[in-house]
Amino acid sequence: MNPTIELLKSHRSIRKFTEQKIPHDLLVELVSAGQSAATSSHVQAYSVIHVKNPTNREKIAELAGGQAYVASASDFLVFCADMKRPTEAAERTGANVVRGMTEQLLVASVDTALMAQNVAIAAESEGLGICYIGGIRNDPQTVSELLRLPEHVYPVFGMCLGYPAQTPDIKPRLPVEAILKEDVYTEDRDEVTTFDASMQRYYSARSGGTKDTDWSHNLTPLFDTKLRPHMRDFLIERGFTMK
Repeated sequence: MNPTIELLKSHRSIRKFTEQKIPHDLLVELVSAGQSAATSSHVQAYSVIHVKNPTNREKIAELAGGQAYVASASDFLVFCADMKRPTEAAERTGANVVRGMTEQLLVASVDTALMAQNVAIAAESEGLGICYIGGIRNDPQTVSELLRLPEHVYPVFGMCLGYPAQTPDIKPRLPVEAILKEDVYTEDRDEVTTFDASMQRYYSARSGGTKDTDWSHNLTPLFDTKLRPHMRDFLIERGFTMK
C-alpha cells in the first residue's frame, strides 16, 4: 500500500488535543492545499473563516451541541459555501447574472466539501488531527451573524484542527462490495447486515461492553429527530432560493 492510501485509510476523528499550537504558516499551507482540490468550472465557490475570537469559539461550541473541542482545539475553521464572490465577479464583466439557482447551491456545497477534505488530508499528513463539526447547522443563523456572513454565503460545517492527545481506533467502513456497484444499482442488504455485526463488535470493544448498538440503529436519530428542518428557510433567506 502506498503512503497516500495508507494515510487516507488511517483517518479518525480527533476530539482531544494537546495545548501545542499549529504554526500560522502551516495553517496557511493547509488552506492553500485545500484550494488545489477539484472545483466545478474553476468557480472556487468557498470561503474559510478562521475563528480566533475565544468568545465566538465558546459560543459556536455551545451551538454545535456542547462540543467543547471546538473551543479547545488549536484552531477552528468554518467552511462556507460562497456564491457571492463568483456571481459578483461575473456581474462586473457585464453578465446578466441569475442568482438563487439550485445548481449554484449544489456547486458551492460540493466545492466546499472537496476543498475541506483536501485540508483534512494535508493536516493529517503533518501529524495533526481533525474533526468535522456539522453541528454548526443546528443554528446556522446565529453562526452566520457571529461570522458576519453576507447573503449568498452559508456555513456548511466547521473543522477542529490540532495536535492529537488521543489515538482512537479507526472506525470500520461499509464493505467495498456495498458501495462499488457495476453498471447498475444493486441491493446491498446482505452487506449491511454483515457490517452491522462488525459495528456492534466495534462499539462493544470501544465502550468496554457498555454500548450495544450497530450502524443501522445508530442512523435512527439522523432520520427521525436530527433533521434540521430550519435549513430550507435559512438557505432561502441567504439567497439560495433553489429556483
